[in-house]
Amino acid sequence: MVELTAAHWMYLFGTTVIILTMLFRQNVVVPAIVVTFFVGWIYTGSFVSGLQSIFNASLTAAGELFNIFLIIAIMTALLHTLKSIGADQQMITPFQRVMKNGHISFWILVLVTYSISLFFWPTPAVPLVGALLIPVAIRAGLPPIGAAIAISLAGQGMALSSDYVIQIAPMLSATAAGVEVSAVADKALILSFVTGAVAITLAYLLLRKSIMRPSNKHIVNWEAINSTVEEEVKEAVRQERNKFSVLFAVLVPVSFLIIIIYMVLAKFSSIIPSIEGGSGAALIGGTAAVLLIAAAFFKNVKKALGNVSDNIVKGFLFSFKAMGPVIPIAGFFFIGSGELSSKILGVESSPSFLFDLVQAGQQMIPDSAFVAGFGILIIGMITGLDGSGFSGLPLIGALSGALSPTVGVDAATLASIGQMGSIWVGGGTLIAWSSLVAVAGFAKVPVMELVRKSFIPVVLGLIISTIFGLIFF
Repeated sequence: MVELTAAHWMYLFGTTVIILTMLFRQNVVVPAIVVTFFVGWIYTGSFVSGLQSIFNASLTAAGELFNIFLIIAIMTALLHTLKSIGADQQMITPFQRVMKNGHISFWILVLVTYSISLFFWPTPAVPLVGALLIPVAIRAGLPPIGAAIAISLAGQGMALSSDYVIQIAPMLSATAAGVEVSAVADKALILSFVTGAVAITLAYLLLRKSIMRPSNKHIVNWEAINSTVEEEVKEAVRQERNKFSVLFAVLVPVSFLIIIIYMVLAKFSSIIPSIEGGSGAALIGGTAAVLLIAAAFFKNVKKALGNVSDNIVKGFLFSFKAMGPVIPIAGFFFIGSGELSSKILGVESSPSFLFDLVQAGQQMIPDSAFVAGFGILIIGMITGLDGSGFSGLPLIGALSGALSPTVGVDAATLASIGQMGSIWVGGGTLIAWSSLVAVAGFAKVPVMELVRKSFIPVVLGLIISTIFGLIFF
């Protein structure tokens, strides 16, 4: 029987406080820092060590997660460079020609948003798609709320919940769960397809009757609506064109497509050596860096060196703005891992606080895979209430790793289920105070209406994908 110490109870109290703070839609950085201090102080018996544990926790988390910040920074820098030569617009212009009616427009928005979000995250995808494709879709007869639903479910939902290319979400979940990143990433990809297929199809069926015939009257009425993002739309449309924009509009997608084919062959065949750990993200990051430099030189040879540096700085600024708060939160939950807690607490060996708590209370945990799976899903959805979708992933991963031996479900499966709940809710499909605001702004629809229209499709999709994961994984 595991003997629980006062530090264990403080860790449990801190986890509860963080979850409650999320429920009240407040930032959890300060509670994470405070309870890290108390756990360190109580366990070591030293006030000074408690203070040091605050720094060590964030330092350890930063070391574990820096590859995440780096890949975000490089991909964002690449996007800034592509925007500077107009290549980002060129990549989606061909789709405008096939948006003949509202039905086709809905699925084109889904396809384009998913493709861009998978490589660059939804944050840069929304202004691009919103400025260039939403007006075309509305003219074709798709109601503004339909355009907003297509973009949010495909981008903030299906693409971000798997995050299969950049792999920030799987890294956060897998690191805390103590499993391979690829195991979580592969299962999350499949679950994101299941959730997305259910949610997007149901949403389309629910709004199908409101799709009208193509008419210029639709766009005239829509443009008369006030919007809070008019300047961003104008900026997206006003970008300068470069004679090499078409070249990079083709080169960048083709390059990443080749990488995906390479990774698939490496995984499912013996032709190419398998890619282990974070090698896939490193391959994407290295390719993006080369494309970034090439695009900068093609734009302006004389200013290329400075432009590359400036865009990388912009990438890191975005990276730390988006993911910075995760560091102290992850630092606290990493204390629950025996491998990292000793480093954080500054001792030679220390207990795995979260695993010990689960083991001590395993008599109270129903020995049911479905109870565990839906429990992790609900906790993931709760952690998503903070509006980011990522800050709760260390908790999801740690709980998945701790519960796995008790309930007999693979930790990667539980982590991927929790990841679905956290990101589909908090990443921007059901939370009005998340990036969903940007989608609603570009579509010129009330954000709460967008939440209401998305609620049933998303929740049903999450339930079905959880059942799918528990049965087939």
